[in-house]
Amino acid sequence: MVMSVAGCATAPDPAPVSGGTSSVEGTIASIDTRPWTYDGNAIVMLDVPGRDQVAVHLPARWNLCKAAPVDMDALAVGMRVRATGSSGEPGEVVVCEQASHGLAPVR
Repeated sequence: MVMSVAGCATAPDPAPVSGGTSSVEGTIASIDTRPWTYDGNAIVMLDVPGRDQVAVHLPARWNLCKAAPVDMDALAVGMRVRATGSSGEPGEVVVCEQASHGLAPVR
């Protein structure tokens, strides 16, 4: 664990730790809302400098989330955004669990 903490301290944008909260900034590479048609998570892929892509998951049932719904009409491929959410699998962030979670353009 000490090695992983030391490694994250020097990384420009540390990878999320599963089960924790993380924030990442990056550029939208793709937006896939098709999973919402079958009650799945929409996925916004972000290109994050210095690491692999991050998949931002947006649940279909926002009424079950503490986070405010993401304004999908305000997002576009190529836009710089910040995602804050719960860390899932490596390279995943789920926007839902806390009121502070969200996905929005960086101004």
